[in-house]
Amino acid sequence: MKILFIGDIFGHAGRGIVADHLADIRATQQIDVVIANVENSAAGFGITPAVADELFRYGIDVMTSGNHIWDKRDIYDYFTRTPRLLRPANYPQGCPGTGLYIHETKAGARCAVMNLQGLVYMANIDNPFRKADELLASLPADVKVRFIDFHAEVTSEKMAMGWYVDGRASALVGTHTHIPTADTRILPGGTAYQTDCGMTGPYDSVIGVEKEIVLQKFLTSLPARMEPAKRSVELHSVIVEVDDQTGKALNVRRHTVQGD
Repeated sequence: MKILFIGDIFGHAGRGIVADHLADIRATQQIDVVIANVENSAAGFGITPAVADELFRYGIDVMTSGNHIWDKRDIYDYFTRTPRLLRPANYPQGCPGTGLYIHETKAGARCAVMNLQGLVYMANIDNPFRKADELLASLPADVKVRFIDFHAEVTSEKMAMGWYVDGRASALVGTHTHIPTADTRILPGGTAYQTDCGMTGPYDSVIGVEKEIVLQKFLTSLPARMEPAKRSVELHSVIVEVDDQTGKALNVRRHTVQGD
């Protein structure tokens, strides 16, 4: 099975490059499952039902998220009717949605997609390592292909989680910092790993936001309204090939597309 994971889709620009290139990537790379982190897809903060529907139409199979998933309140009810949109599983009980979805391809193969959020410099929620144990233990034995989006701030926590699930997950790819890392590899137990996938959005920016706004905030410490940038748009993703019978990663590589 070949999995395409698209890093944090940021605003209109990020959605646009997905619309322009996803079908071609899926065909040329022979992708079976498309997963994307979408927590910044609505003007850089959160996601709305209309934006979620738009992204599903482009060919995304399962969508993950992170701390910004709660920014648009109208998404809360959407979770109940659309289980393919995930929020981090380690938010406390009572939060809308779930952090696990088992996707079935057209060929009948199944892939478990899990979403977790880190604790360091993030919200004080449930322990993601314990939640990883719980999610992995809950999966049917015949679901061998298992993908985790770990939405976390610091590299050490992401790396620790990679080692923690090595041999139990097919792949763990980090999100949240919007900067792609160059440590793509397969860990000894067979888990594909990359600390951060990077952002799908405007790279003539500061992690997606207009540079001038962020620079003024750093210079003055005054409040500022964050506006999504629009230039130098790139789609950053990771492609993982997994052995369906064992769940072990066979190959992993970064895949980047620059906008027109």
